[in-house]
Amino acid sequence: MIEQWQQDVNNWIESGELLQATLSQLRRKDGEASPKTIVRPIELKNGLHYQFEYHFANKVTHENITEEQAAERLISLLEQHYRQALMKTTEADVQLLFNKKGKAAILTKPPTGGARKASLQHNRQKQRILEEGKAAPFLVELGIMTQDGLVHAKKQDKYRQINRFLEMVTDVLAYLPTDRELTIVDFGCGKSYLTFALYHLLAVEQQRKINIIGLDLKADVIAFCSKLADKLGYDKLQFLVGDIADYEELQEADMVVTLHACDTATDAALAKAVNWGASVIMSVPCCQHELFRQVGNDALSPIFSQGLLKERFAALATDAARGTLLEVLGYKVQMLEFVDPEHTPKNLLIRAVRSEQQKPSMKKWEQYEQFRQFLNISPSLEHMLAERWPNHSK
Repeated sequence: MIEQWQQDVNNWIESGELLQATLSQLRRKDGEASPKTIVRPIELKNGLHYQFEYHFANKVTHENITEEQAAERLISLLEQHYRQALMKTTEADVQLLFNKKGKAAILTKPPTGGARKASLQHNRQKQRILEEGKAAPFLVELGIMTQDGLVHAKKQDKYRQINRFLEMVTDVLAYLPTDRELTIVDFGCGKSYLTFALYHLLAVEQQRKINIIGLDLKADVIAFCSKLADKLGYDKLQFLVGDIADYEELQEADMVVTLHACDTATDAALAKAVNWGASVIMSVPCCQHELFRQVGNDALSPIFSQGLLKERFAALATDAARGTLLEVLGYKVQMLEFVDPEHTPKNLLIRAVRSEQQKPSMKKWEQYEQFRQFLNISPSLEHMLAERWPNHSK
């Protein structure tokens, strides 16, 4: 006859009620079992598993076991190795105490975790800026969330991307003025998921005075975004049809965003941002062909003789040149991973914030010149901002 505690363990796992089990007090100290084992449910790509976390004196190891095998493993460990277990379930905290003959005393207390369900994520995520379960109107309208705030399964990647972008923005908000209305420009805004997210964060959540302009070449996309902005009541968010290089409607801007602008269109956006005196620049480059056609150095022929390697090297060199040129002009630059490379290889974001430095840095300029000469390149951004470099008067 199956003992009651064994039946309970089976039921807790089958029903999904087990939140965590902590096994301790070894029956024999000369055995191979770990002094403590913690068991918790996790969601992996191939379904629900239970993670057995073995705590030894100077190391911790993990083993992921399928739901079907978990109860058998847990019961086996208790029968053979442990004298005590604390089982936290959605309904109660149950303590099992085994005597020398293996008989269990069962003590039941109210659940310390309440009636909440277990977190099934393998890696616990930090709190997102746009929380699931709390519907954001723009996410609902863009088809990412339901009216109840649940993220559609096929939109999880986009949801994570939006949150990642807002996290990066939040980190640099201190560099933006707080005593007046902010002007923000999004070049190549496309369907404007991130533009709407930025407006929601700053104007709706933080109640800042802002004016955001989204610019794109596609008239139908701009019409869609304009209609949605009106529907949401985002009266300080406007969308315009236009080219980055030709846009001359502003004299200054506080923040410039450019996502996936193709090739030298990214340079045009960066040049505009610098000339406007932008305090914050957020740029995700797209295809980068310019330096692929230029880059060359015999010492690097093992790279340049292979098209794929040369393409990747040229993309990195392009962004290295951009970042260094921004540093010459007093910006603090970070190269960040925007989204998981599993989803797209074009996942690098250049984040630049303007420092108090008034004059161009000669040291950074000399580093840039050495880099440029070594690779035999002539980047567009250098020419677009020619009058700003330390050697301009020469």
